[in-house]
Amino acid sequence: MPNKRLFRHLAKALLALIVLVGLCAPLIAPRGFAEMSRDEALAGPSKAHPLGTDEEGRDRLSRLIYGIRISLILAPLAAVLATLIAALLGSLAARGGGLLEKVFLVFSDALLCIPWMFLLISVRALLPLNADVGVSVSITFLLLASLGWAGAARVVRVRVRSLLRREDQLWRRASGIGETRSLLIHLAPNLWPVLKTQFWLAVPAFILSESNLSMIGLGVSEPLPSLGNLIHELENVGAVRDAPWLLAPLGVLVFVLLLVHAATSRERTQTA
Repeated sequence: MPNKRLFRHLAKALLALIVLVGLCAPLIAPRGFAEMSRDEALAGPSKAHPLGTDEEGRDRLSRLIYGIRISLILAPLAAVLATLIAALLGSLAARGGGLLEKVFLVFSDALLCIPWMFLLISVRALLPLNADVGVSVSITFLLLASLGWAGAARVVRVRVRSLLRREDQLWRRASGIGETRSLLIHLAPNLWPVLKTQFWLAVPAFILSESNLSMIGLGVSEPLPSLGNLIHELENVGAVRDAPWLLAPLGVLVFVLLLVHAATSRERTQTA
């Protein structure tokens, strides 16, 4: 048990450190993420450019730091929205019961049965592909949130059903307390641990999903950097040969995200 707790705390501490680096990007990054120097295109590591430059002469370290910032702002926002959708739909399904609950279960089952990345890629491919930076970020953010709520909503539904059967809830109904007031005031605090766990589970999953989308050109568009389009730059052998030193920091970031995802998955299993 102590080892499991240590594992979760270590994972969250590493994520917090990465978030701090991303939030402090303007202070830490040597240059702007879009600042070009054509004379230094594909330069190797140096004092001025610790991770070298890309084919347009942009500093790779600066783009990596800003890419962390974009991904770590995008994913928590999407996770908050997905958690709110899960809380709303899961609570309504548990409270309404009957046909409403059956429709909810069928729809959430359909979302969960389709492989997550296949669903993301399929839906994203139907949306505008040649969008500007702001639109591409908004599409990616909304897509992750609108498709990532199903698992969390089912957990919320089970939790709300168990809370509604408690004796104190039965007493409140007998006392004439309205259903809406009972749900918002008395049930919401008891849902907080469940929602917090679902949020922490969604954040690393959404970061990895955004990275996968951007790797195949369906996520955040240039010149805005994200973890995905930075990895996308290394998709061929020539790019890896030109910048092998970029593999290590990107690999460490992906490893930490997988570590956090594994840790929060343990919490979700215990909470459910």
